[in-house]
Amino acid sequence: MDIFLIPEDGIDIAQVWGEARLWFDHLVAQAHFGASVFWVRRLAALGGEAETVTHWQIKRSGERRGIVEIVKEAV
Repeated sequence: MDIFLIPEDGIDIAQVWGEARLWFDHLVAQAHFGASVFWVRRLAALGGEAETVTHWQIKRSGERRGIVEIVKEAV
């Protein structure tokens, strides 16, 4: 399974601790969760968030990946 994270621009990975920190290290996440995790800050999402997700959805073969969006609601 591939996981593609787009955290807020202001995220400071150095301040992320515990199990949450594992999601931001590709090799560690693969070993611990069995998932390939990729991430990019919103500001670095070329063409914007929607364009980045659309691009990521297309496999090398030209087929489309299924994508599920999970949004954290502001508290």
